[in-house]
Amino acid sequence: WGVKLFNMIQNTSYIFVVWNSLFVPFDPVQCTEVVLGYCNDLPYSKTRFPNLLGHRTRQDSEMGAEYLLLSVAHSLLQGECMPDIRLLGCSVLAPQCQDSRIRKPCRSTCEAVRQGCAHAFENIEMAWPYFLDCDRFFAGEEEGCFDPLETLRAQQEVALTSISPEEPATIIQFIYHSNAQMFNVLKRTAAKCSHISRTYSIGRSVEGKDLLVIEFSDNPGQHDLLEPEVKYVANMHGNEVLGRQLLIYLAQYLCSEYLLGNERIQTLINNTRIHLLPSMNPDGYELAAAEVEDSNDPEIQEGPIYNGWITGRGNAQGIDLNRNFPDLTSIVYSQRRNKRHRTDHIPIPDSYWFGKVAPETYAMMKWVRSIPFVQSASLHGGDLVVSYPYDFSRHPHEEKMFSPTPDEQVFKQMARTYADAHATMADNNTERCGASFVNKGGIINGALWYSFAGGMSDFNYLHTNCFEITVELGCDKFPAEEELYTEWKRNKESLLSFMESVHRGVKGIVKDENGNGIKGARISVKGIRHDIRTAENGDYWRLLNPGIHILMASAPGYTRVMKKVNLPTRMQKAGRVDFVLKKVPQEPDMEDLSFLPGDTYDRFDPYNQFERYTLTELGEDEEEREEKPWWWNYFTQSGISAPTWLLRNV
Repeated sequence: WGVKLFNMIQNTSYIFVVWNSLFVPFDPVQCTEVVLGYCNDLPYSKTRFPNLLGHRTRQDSEMGAEYLLLSVAHSLLQGECMPDIRLLGCSVLAPQCQDSRIRKPCRSTCEAVRQGCAHAFENIEMAWPYFLDCDRFFAGEEEGCFDPLETLRAQQEVALTSISPEEPATIIQFIYHSNAQMFNVLKRTAAKCSHISRTYSIGRSVEGKDLLVIEFSDNPGQHDLLEPEVKYVANMHGNEVLGRQLLIYLAQYLCSEYLLGNERIQTLINNTRIHLLPSMNPDGYELAAAEVEDSNDPEIQEGPIYNGWITGRGNAQGIDLNRNFPDLTSIVYSQRRNKRHRTDHIPIPDSYWFGKVAPETYAMMKWVRSIPFVQSASLHGGDLVVSYPYDFSRHPHEEKMFSPTPDEQVFKQMARTYADAHATMADNNTERCGASFVNKGGIINGALWYSFAGGMSDFNYLHTNCFEITVELGCDKFPAEEELYTEWKRNKESLLSFMESVHRGVKGIVKDENGNGIKGARISVKGIRHDIRTAENGDYWRLLNPGIHILMASAPGYTRVMKKVNLPTRMQKAGRVDFVLKKVPQEPDMEDLSFLPGDTYDRFDPYNQFERYTLTELGEDEEEREEKPWWWNYFTQSGISAPTWLLRNV
């Protein structure tokens, strides 16, 4: 009998189990428990292999790129369309098993998810996953399909009915973002508000990471006549991270509140072109973040509390970016005895280019030369105070010496705007962070605090029209994640008020007699030895405090025109002052004679030493790197076969 039973087992597709003297036939491929970790909340508990993708075992599924994608999709898509995408993918990797038979998920469910979520993949330049092909791996209702999202929808409906109706609100996730996550959030935000926003790169870091800017404007990508341009720059020092996070949150806030009809935000964006650069030093950030991750062991005296003041501060070359700009302040000091000396649009000396210029610095200089920025703030960490130029002492041997610019009063008002709107920066608490600045109201002249050359704020002021302050956001350079929401509440009003404050002083257009705008015309203010120049179409913005001012417009080959203006104390927007200049025979501009003949404003990177930093001239290795999107490393570093099916246009 045993031999007969063995022969039956060998020659049939069924196995017979002896139980109480009965033979019970069953299919050898039975339903099994769903044990995939990222699929453990499916609305069913049984699946079977091979699955719809041909994976014969659970291990085959777990080692595939499809399962890896589901495990990182929440991070890649920043939670958008989750858990819908994950559950839909799980219904293919671990389809429902009923009576030893596989039931395919419903095609209608797949099509609904794709219609609502395809943009999330497009935003990160990822193709729609092949295993979510609605025609290939899904079935119609007439074929007995199942809806993998039915239980989820029921739960969501119950949750919605329990919520009392309220005004819609902006929802922000107050967490730290890796570089990849930051790029994702910015691109998703720009896509969500594509009519008022876009992202663009101003260059790359040493390690090839984009220096990504998100812009907000009612006409993104274009400079509108008489619309001022304002920027925020953060994470210049890679280990000073709060500003980076605040700008990521600010981008989401501006987009969401604009869509929700917030009149204040709509007015701001419709009348201002805003540029946010959350990370000027993404390479340094990675070093600092890695140190924090390694500091969980209480026995290791590392992390932000201990040596976070150093690790990641510089870029990948070890360069402190806030000491890497041309030292134009020294040039101004050396020329101050010259009757015609000036403090604006100082040329970059040729000697600067023989030193070590970081790609991040190069990108920043090209950026501020290409856009007519009016106002700016650089966000740092390490104390709680706003400092303003000059940052370099007027006496080289004095480390702490009051060194004002000609626009001292304007800069003080800019600093006051941020500090006074901050929750604690300007209060009288002598026990808090930044207590040493209590008697100064939370603001200070940079050189009076401590002197250094080659700073970005001095460069902005002396080389361009842009007035930039430095905001130190707190004593902890890398605060705990649970403090991020509190810091956002402390700084939100300051961030908004500072951008709004660009609409003060005067603005206007300088034209010739035919009504054509004059590019590069000078706008001078009597008593302030610092001019600004008109933009491409002749428009200008001049930050000024309330009071009576005498303005003069001039340009080579034209007459000079003077006007007297009175700016009221409670003026809510910039005054409009236009000029019309008449043609006259051109005379040499004597003001330019104080500089060496070779040092002209338009002379930038004269020996093309740093052209390799630009995005247009790439070597073969860079071209290959550029072909792969930022999320590609998620898959290539895991040891699996590269999922080329996720690349678009492949």
